[in-house]
Amino acid sequence: MSRYRLYPTAEQVPVLDTHCAHERFLWNPCVEQQSYFTRGGVRPSGHAERNRQLTEARAAFDWLAAGSVNVQQQALRNFDQAMKNFFNGSHRKPDFRRRGQSDGFRVVGKDFRVGKLNRKWSQCWVPKVGWVKFRRTRDVPDGAKSYRIMRDRAGRWHVAFAVKPEPIEAPGTGEVVGVDRGVVITAALSAGKMLHCPTLTKREQAKLRKAQRRAARAPKGSGAKHAEYGKAAKLKVREADIRKDFVEEASTSLARRFDLIRFENLNIV
Repeated sequence: MSRYRLYPTAEQVPVLDTHCAHERFLWNPCVEQQSYFTRGGVRPSGHAERNRQLTEARAAFDWLAAGSVNVQQQALRNFDQAMKNFFNGSHRKPDFRRRGQSDGFRVVGKDFRVGKLNRKWSQCWVPKVGWVKFRRTRDVPDGAKSYRIMRDRAGRWHVAFAVKPEPIEAPGTGEVVGVDRGVVITAALSAGKMLHCPTLTKREQAKLRKAQRRAARAPKGSGAKHAEYGKAAKLKVREADIRKDFVEEASTSLARRFDLIRFENLNIV
């Protein structure tokens, strides 16, 4: 999945928030209906029944009817696909979503439109919003038929295009490597190399602790508590970005150097 930084205007952000709220509003009842089947044997609603329920909900709630029906119907399709992935054993079981975590929605079909502005900027179409600019850090992948608009914990918006990545060819050397995952040492290779995942600098770690202490001492519901939590969230997101970048670089490097990679049989979940 190719992800780019999205830069909506101040007027566009509330509409994007609304789309995210609509997806959560539809996703969570689907998870709840599925739990009834797990506990009591009651068969959950199918896709056609959920679409009928969506039509009734749009007629009953004006705030839901004001949103994009395409975005809302796609939320139901996303849940169907998530359940298929779970039963196929490739993904975990879908869980409840809440604001600030897994915020996003998918754009497909006739609403899928991407335009290039210049060498550095492009734009994508969002229902009820219009064109939204994103930073063109690399070419938009060919063959993409949908994209997902997402917001992370730090409030940054991203657009991710769903495409199947090109496979990395094995080097053909016949080399085999074993990988032992740990805590102090992130990964120890049988070839003798130790991989250490980078983290925040000491100065950034001190800023994080300071923001968390101030947030804990601030009055409940105050602007100061919200501001300090925002500072801490930005640093935590930066730490997650550093870890993700390390994982991507390390895994790609191993795939290009070795024909066979073996991991220890350890359940770390």
